Amino acid sequence: MTRLGDLERAVMDVLWDRDPAAAPVTVRDVAEALQDRNLAYTTVMTVLDRLAGKGMVSRERAGRAWHYQPAASREAYIAQLMLDALDLAGSRDAALVRFARSVTGTEAEVLRAALTDQAQAADRRG
Repeated sequence: MTRLGDLERAVMDVLWDRDPAAAPVTVRDVAEALQDRNLAYTTVMTVLDRLAGKGMVSRERAGRAWHYQPAASREAYIAQLMLDALDLAGSRDAALVRFARSVTGTEAEVLRAALTDQAQAADRRG
């Protein structure tokens, strides 16, 4: 999975922070949301075009303008980054154990519940 640069991340944050049920956004919408960065419209357009090429956003033509939306949720993106990082480890098991030992108690409870749910779903399937 592609790691995002600072500006790409800022653009994706604009898209991810919107209500998923909201209509897709235009380049102008994103540029306005990032107005504190003083970015040129064409810069935002280029970043969105590159993100579309990387598969991070989907776009659809509406008249003369493109409308953009995230191809996946922020959580799905982060989860894929974590899986990609595990692929770099010499031992996935050792990396997972190290990660598990580094999380807070609350985070460990969330992981434990997710693993229990996954195991129960697997048992029902099979």
